[in-house]
Amino acid sequence: MSEKITVPPALAGERVDRAVALIIGWSRADVQALIRADAVLVGGRPVAKSRRLVAGEVVELTAEPEPPAPPGPEHLDLTVVYEDADLAVVDKPAGLVVHPGAGNPDHTLVNGLLERFPEIAGVGDPMRPGIVHRLDRDTSGLMVVARSARAYDALVAALAERIVERRYLALVWGVPDARRGLVDAPIGRSTRTPTRMALREGGKSARTAYEVLEPFPSEGVSLLRCSLETGRTHQVRVHLTAIGHPVVGDVTYGGARREMPVGRPFLHAEELAFTHPVTGAPLRFHSPLPADLRPVLDAMRR
Repeated sequence: MSEKITVPPALAGERVDRAVALIIGWSRADVQALIRADAVLVGGRPVAKSRRLVAGEVVELTAEPEPPAPPGPEHLDLTVVYEDADLAVVDKPAGLVVHPGAGNPDHTLVNGLLERFPEIAGVGDPMRPGIVHRLDRDTSGLMVVARSARAYDALVAALAERIVERRYLALVWGVPDARRGLVDAPIGRSTRTPTRMALREGGKSARTAYEVLEPFPSEGVSLLRCSLETGRTHQVRVHLTAIGHPVVGDVTYGGARREMPVGRPFLHAEELAFTHPVTGAPLRFHSPLPADLRPVLDAMRR
């Protein structure tokens, strides 16, 4: 392996271990192990992990971290709303990461799924078995999981063809001018803050339709229903922020404000509909607003 990274201005002055971890998505410990093995070069020379970077410098990676072991089963209290031999639909709580990754080696939805449905270990990507789409850690709601290889392939294809219906409830700041709208704008990783996503020319195409369900002008917020035509990372949150209506409680994209302390983004995947990948039967599922978000809405309605 040989990969070269040009240091963006946003990471000028950062330690090389932290900067590489942010850009590439590896854990900081993995990057530090590569530095100890002289596999991280700046200006063609090995560097110490504490080396501070300058904008425009080129960091070269000559090796990759050792691949992690596949996730194992753990007992988690999962809410499974439907299951058969080929798939399961789960209602993910907020705060639960979907699959292991940097900073989250275990205690994820995948670990709990492996305990309940051990056969998914051989379905799809070994590091995220059964997973065909994801929800952000702090987003609650419905996800479909493949339990068989034939279901996995068909669900991945259906998502790519945009024939899976996914609808979210989102409380946002402000009241959109139009009752209905469509945000059609590509999304990519932010060049200023690599942990964020942003609208970017050359990013992946992304489309989010929205409908205003309940405006609360006295509170300065609105309840929207958002429908995904694509499934990009942070898509709903980025698109709503882009049109001037960030999700209430969203620290990352400017929606966390003292006027309405929620504790997490007010975003819930309430509806999921698709054709069963094996039987061809139409399936539709609905998840009520969870207990941590319901009182916020009830208080405004009163």
